[in-house]
Amino acid sequence: MKNKKREARKAVGSTATATVAAQAGRPSWHYFALGAFVALVVVLWAYGPSMNGPFLFDDNFLPFAISNISTQPLSAFLHGQRPLLMATYWLSARLSPEGDTWWFHFLNVIIHCITSGLVFFIVRRLLVWAKLGESRRGLLAGLAAALFLLHPVQSEAVAYVAGRSDGLSVLLAYAAFTVYLYRPEGAVNWGTVMVVFVLFGAALTAKEDTIALPALLLLTDLWWTGWQAVRRNWRMYGPMIVGAAAGLAFFWNLITHASTAGFGLKDFTWYQYFFTQWRAVFVYLGMFFWPANLTLDWDFPISHTMFEHDAILGLLVLLGLMLTAWLLRRDFPLACYGFFAFLILLAPTSSILPIKDPVAERRMYFAILGLLLILVDVLARIKVDRKVLAAAGMTVLLVAAAVTHARAEVWSDPVAIWEDTARKSPGAWRPHFQLGFAYFSAGTQDPQFCGKALPEFEKAAALHPQDPDLLLDWGLAYDCLNQSQEALQKLEQSVALKPTAHAYSQMGMLYGKLEQWPNALDALDKAQKIDGNFADTYVYLGVVHTKTNQLMAAMQDFQKALQLDPSNTRAQQFLKAVIQQMRVPPGIQRTRVPPGK
Repeated sequence: MKNKKREARKAVGSTATATVAAQAGRPSWHYFALGAFVALVVVLWAYGPSMNGPFLFDDNFLPFAISNISTQPLSAFLHGQRPLLMATYWLSARLSPEGDTWWFHFLNVIIHCITSGLVFFIVRRLLVWAKLGESRRGLLAGLAAALFLLHPVQSEAVAYVAGRSDGLSVLLAYAAFTVYLYRPEGAVNWGTVMVVFVLFGAALTAKEDTIALPALLLLTDLWWTGWQAVRRNWRMYGPMIVGAAAGLAFFWNLITHASTAGFGLKDFTWYQYFFTQWRAVFVYLGMFFWPANLTLDWDFPISHTMFEHDAILGLLVLLGLMLTAWLLRRDFPLACYGFFAFLILLAPTSSILPIKDPVAERRMYFAILGLLLILVDVLARIKVDRKVLAAAGMTVLLVAAAVTHARAEVWSDPVAIWEDTARKSPGAWRPHFQLGFAYFSAGTQDPQFCGKALPEFEKAAALHPQDPDLLLDWGLAYDCLNQSQEALQKLEQSVALKPTAHAYSQMGMLYGKLEQWPNALDALDKAQKIDGNFADTYVYLGVVHTKTNQLMAAMQDFQKALQLDPSNTRAQQFLKAVIQQMRVPPGIQRTRVPPGK
């Protein structure tokens, strides 16, 4: 009888132990919620300095910067290139007061946080498949997700408004990959195929780099299961083959005619770009393991032959790493899988498709997952106490957050970001050009900055063949210093290379300052002939007519400017002043010209 009672107690104890163990292995959603809240607070602190930063660089050429996007319907942004991305910009603009950028940056951070959450689930599932860190999978996956969230190399994709294309597209691609990893066991069903394809298609409408996702899915099936998985999942790969053919036809025109990327690029050929990427891969590896020299514009020379800049050495080392990863695949399956995944996710921007910038930090946003898997594999094999591992991980994350915070401070100001870039890439012309423009823009508030702009424009001109935009801004910097003749000389050089309404309108403005009215009217007439919809032309024309006492003509000019750009504050102020000068009756003063008519 005593033996039976003892056995019963043991059975109860075993059941309780199993229950506790099962509960310990099952992550609590309370911990997830707490972790997500803490992560949001930390990442908002890390990127806090840049949250109200101005639009920078390519931001100024996107719809929200060049038009009053918040007054236009959503349908206006759901066609053309990257419609889903444009829709998110429209949402940010609708939420933002005039001139405020906080909502643009905040949505970038939210996208980044959600993507980090997906990294957690992706890494955790792959740890299960690799049979690593059984008791620490949640911790390892959490460290990987937190490092993705706070790594300084991510700052360009998060702090830079134009970097949203990377953040949004990768979020959707990772979501598709997560669905595929967590699908029901066995052959993939049509429901999973549909969800993956919808998410994948949405990712492509945010940015085309995510075209590498099908290759990642194929690698995943081959690596963890083998060819039988590929045959079993024909529902996935059959449509992918058809989609790949259709996608190639769709993108061919884009990649052969684009000015900054594609096979029509005139700066270098596809094979020269390929040679260059043999070296660039190691720059990306360096960014991950030691992000001490991050810069917005890398001074990275092109390898025009496979021997120039030791490109062949880069290829040999890369092939050696690939061979090593293949030979060690059974001993270190997750790390070796991560290395090949890194190369695959980097391939759309770092293989044979030429891109004007051979290196850019935000291209790591998609590919960093592979390097995180290598790191996780190493950590899973280190025999240390769980608390020690957690403490070491927290230390690294705090350092990463501090470095990201410092990098966000650089991103918060155009002068700061271009001073940093020009210092780190002194041989590249564009940082000097952009720094000169940043100084000139700051000179509107403090004229001493205009004097600092001139040397930067001169450095840019010495490093690059004459550029019409550079000459235009250079001329305006001279005007800021009241050196009108030097300013006109630069503007004349600019229009000689590329006549634009903007350049001629600035010439008209300068001639007006000098009270050379015939020359001013001639320049503004040329501006109208080139582009009759450039609002500033009519602002300057109105000023000339005001100065020459042609008030009715001036009023019509300012009204025309407001037709083209209702938010043009100078036109509004000048029109009010002219109306007061003319002493127009009150009924006419209240008359507004409807936009677009």
